[in-house]
This record gives sequence, C-alpha cells and structure tokens, in this order.
Amino acid sequence: MDAHGLTFACATTVEERTARRLGLRAVRVGVRVANGVPAEPVVSFGLAGALADDLRIGDVLDATRVVDETGTTLWEGPGLGVRGARPATVLGSDVLVHDAAERRRLREASGADAVDMESGVLARAGRLAGVLRAISDDATSAVEGVDGTVHPDGRTDLVGLARWIATRRGAALRSLRDAVLALRALERAVAT
Repeated sequence: MDAHGLTFACATTVEERTARRLGLRAVRVGVRVANGVPAEPVVSFGLAGALADDLRIGDVLDATRVVDETGTTLWEGPGLGVRGARPATVLGSDVLVHDAAERRRLREASGADAVDMESGVLARAGRLAGVLRAISDDATSAVEGVDGTVHPDGRTDLVGLARWIATRRGAALRSLRDAVLALRALERAVAT
C-alpha cells in the first residue's frame, strides 16, 4: 500500500496511536466523526464488527464499497491494495451494533460484510479515499456496553471502561483482548 499523501481517519485514540506507530498521517475524527470531517480525502482506519459469519477476529478488510442499512452504495473504490487483506463491503452505521440478531438483520438487509460507525459519515461527506479495518468482534459477539468506554471525541472514558469491566467482566475482557488482536493484525498488514 502506498500511503503517501493519505490521511488516516481514526475514531479513537487507540486507533490513532496504531496508525502513527506505522508512520501514517493520522487524525482522530471521534466516534461517528464527532470531531468533524477532515478537509482532505481520508482512509477510514481502525476496528470493525463482523456481519458475515466467515469473518474472524483479526481479519483485515480493504473495503471496496461502503453501504447504508438498506444496501445503498455510499462509496465505491478499488481498495488500497493491502497485501493479505480481504476485499469487503462495509456498512456505515449510525449506532454501535451490540448483538448477533441485529448483525444478522443488517447482513441480510445490506449485504455488508462488516460494520463501523465512521465510514458512512466520511463517504456521505465525499471525503473517503479508502477503508482499512480489522475485525474486533465476530458475527456472534455481544459487545453491549462497549460504547460507554469511549467519549464522543474518541478519548477513552476510564470511568466507563471500569464500569463496563465491572458489570460485564468476562465479555468485556474478551472484547478488549479481541480489540488488541485486531489492532495487531491491522499493524502487521499495513507494515508488510
């Protein structure tokens, strides 16, 4: 992948740090691009949830399409050419998708392989140049409460994180582990 001239839009500080470690020009746009849409074309970069049953934690997606919940195309492109990444369709959602039943419904309605909350906003703004995401939760994962762990601007909400771990202990720890595995896979894919 030739990252020259590209800016990588990241929802969270963790995703932004990952991009910067790779030497990429990164900007933290916040959850659902709460910090505003960058003026330049960007690559939507970070974590995504699986909608397709065959996607596993750590699978890296180089999207060629972004759709809304009805399957309407918001953006289409050739992909970034990341070695080992799968071409995919990403659903740009307005909300965090918490459970398996909702994931199945969205898969059937949109045909998308994965879901995130930033690619759709960036596509609608006409700023999207690509989408590079790693799967942090599979189609059967239940990640209820994870949205309370991040402030809208993308900073970690430490109180929310502690509350989530205290109330959802096993699921929260698995989810955190899976996010770390996904970010490492994303780093490896971009570094090669």
